[in-house]
Amino acid sequence: MQSGLKNSKYESQIVSHPLVSIDPTQRAWIEVSGQSIEHNVREIKSFLTNGCQFMAVVKADGYGHDAKFVSINAIKGGADKLGVATLQEGLHLRSEGIKEPILVLGNIYTRKDLIICFRNNLMPTISDIKQCIICNQIGEKYKKLFHVHLKIDTGMSRLGFDTNNFVKYFQKIISFENIKIDGIYSHLSTADSLDALDKSSFANKQRRTFLQLLSNISIKKYPNIKIHLANSAGTLIGNEFHFDMVRVGLCMYGYKPSQYQTNLKLKAAMSLKSKVSFIRLVDKKVGVSYGKNFITRKKTKLAVISIGYADGIYRTLSNKISLIHKGKMYPQIGSITMDQLMIDITGANDINVGDTVLLLGCDEGKCISPVDWADAASTIPWEILCAFKNRLPRVQI
Repeated sequence: MQSGLKNSKYESQIVSHPLVSIDPTQRAWIEVSGQSIEHNVREIKSFLTNGCQFMAVVKADGYGHDAKFVSINAIKGGADKLGVATLQEGLHLRSEGIKEPILVLGNIYTRKDLIICFRNNLMPTISDIKQCIICNQIGEKYKKLFHVHLKIDTGMSRLGFDTNNFVKYFQKIISFENIKIDGIYSHLSTADSLDALDKSSFANKQRRTFLQLLSNISIKKYPNIKIHLANSAGTLIGNEFHFDMVRVGLCMYGYKPSQYQTNLKLKAAMSLKSKVSFIRLVDKKVGVSYGKNFITRKKTKLAVISIGYADGIYRTLSNKISLIHKGKMYPQIGSITMDQLMIDITGANDINVGDTVLLLGCDEGKCISPVDWADAASTIPWEILCAFKNRLPRVQI
């Protein structure tokens, strides 16, 4: 028995044009403000020491904001270089026409990948002498200098040359004829801790170790090598951490490590929105969502919102967050499910199916930040931002 819709005009449109009529704001989406990214870069640059360059860190798809869009607007704001985590991220930006210098912050170690890096004008992070030898051989083969950044492990215990052998290896690397050392850097492991401003802090200990190694290799003899140490938090500690360049991620997207009080006026670049898909009334003492870990205390009006943990909203935020509609806050109740969550709108008469609600961002003086979610979930705002999935359209504003 054939369906009544068979060969209908409606079915034909669906088959031929499966996405043509889908509005990106039909269900749930992220709005990204290029103007805010540009503003934040300019604002942070005004805080830097004179001549200090700005590397915009756009890894993890620009912290969930869309790496290409962020890169374009960061460059408009004055970013000098871009930082990515993987070779694939760098290749994506090159394929989108981004021509600015790009540093791959992760470890590229195979000859094949280093050749791809070289041929696409990407700078690898070098953490050991074996990588340097391969890069030198590649430069020799193609008769062109291979531009690299050397990394030193001053206390992160992740990537980088060991402090005990860096000076020895540097003397060898600097003699390689087919390598151009564009930068030397390290990474702070506790710059966002409460004691980071203290001279005795581990961040300052890392800085002193870094300075000593630079002195040991007589860095002043190499004025063209860019020295960089600071991430967003390190940038805000003070100008003694700025050196020749800073690598800014979180601050560029509009958020500061909470303990630092500076005069920077940053603007959140992201708003997370969704639609009301259903409204229902439930009686007193009724369980809401999986596990019935929320029981109504009175007759309750619920709005079902079209977003869930498959979009990147952590289940651990269940019963801990609120949403905004027309400047009013409404608590989320019950377990957050894969594709939906519920809010208590008892007493509200101006919320209808199809209305937009705000999960992150500001509306009529009410604001919700990824920092708020991070505190509620016992995590960090970086993780909140990077959790949003690709099925959430990024809408550029």
